[in-house]
Amino acid sequence: MIYLDNAATTRHKPKSVLKAVENELKNSANPGRSGHNCSLKSSERIYNARKVLGDLFHIENIEDIILTPNATYALNFGIKGILSEGDHVITTSMEHNSVLRPLHALSGISVTRVKADCYGFVEPAWIEAEIKPETKLIVVNHSSNVTGSIQDICTIGQIAKRHGILFMVDASQSAGVLPIDVNEFQIDLLGFPGHKGLYGPQGTGGLYIRPGLNLKTIIEGGTGSESSLLNNPDFLPDKLESGTLNTPGFYGLSKGVEYVLKEGVSNILSYEHFLLDLMKETLYNMEQVTVYGPVDSKRQTGTLSINLNGMDSGVAANILNDDYHIAVRSGFHCAYPAHETIGTEKTGTVRVSVSAFTKEKEVKKFLEAIHKMSKTKI
Repeated sequence: MIYLDNAATTRHKPKSVLKAVENELKNSANPGRSGHNCSLKSSERIYNARKVLGDLFHIENIEDIILTPNATYALNFGIKGILSEGDHVITTSMEHNSVLRPLHALSGISVTRVKADCYGFVEPAWIEAEIKPETKLIVVNHSSNVTGSIQDICTIGQIAKRHGILFMVDASQSAGVLPIDVNEFQIDLLGFPGHKGLYGPQGTGGLYIRPGLNLKTIIEGGTGSESSLLNNPDFLPDKLESGTLNTPGFYGLSKGVEYVLKEGVSNILSYEHFLLDLMKETLYNMEQVTVYGPVDSKRQTGTLSINLNGMDSGVAANILNDDYHIAVRSGFHCAYPAHETIGTEKTGTVRVSVSAFTKEKEVKKFLEAIHKMSKTKI
């Protein structure tokens, strides 16, 4: 199977990740709950996961990193933990439901959704124009899971800082692929998954919280600390990490992050751009294929949306799977407003997404398949 659905989950992982998960499954104990050697060893695994994440995102105090089951939990913790009745939020039309649905679920807040252009880009000035006295938070998807479009989070962060507004970044498609410096970009809250560009297992993710921010708890329970209190401890990370952590998963994640740090984010991105350019050079010359998103690959991460004219995106994905053994994703990708933005709200798209482990020959086989399919009448 040729796997081109890495925007959902990177399937191919570094060997060190697989080895770490297996090792910890065989030997793990409950981290932070006991003083015996097994528990201490698992605590060390958790500490190292925070440490390498701090190195990657330039986070000074690694206790400001909350470990979560995925980016959706992280985004919910941040959004619901910081907002109150009467607050105003600015977001964009390119957001994933992991942002849109938590915002919709909150009562008493107002939301302005800034529409991107047809390529998936939002000008920072458009966001600044929507700021109100009651604006509490700006939430932006760093890179779209539909078009790969990269937003200018550095400038948006400066705008937020200048107006005294909190800035939250959804790094679901950018963590491990784009450079992220929480200080340089003025990021107050950063939500990220472990199972995509960080090459960790599913069931891992995290939330960075800038020092001084006091989030409400969403889940309460055992933390291994302050056990005599009925309230959760008021310090991080314990305040927001109730329950047993996924130690095998986070040990695996630490190895995935180490791989990213060793290879270099810029090198990984450069390789993904090479593969995108290879696809576009051929796809733009196919009359029956429509390509969405940025023309310049350097303005996107390794995600490309296309349609074969006259063919349902779901049918196309099924043909790729059944006839050519190529895995892609079709439909609306949990980001329907993004499809409204690029004009695919009725059809969805066929999404192709690469990773550092995607081979050039695999991309060429995909292009051969699309070429044959483009000549097929449905």
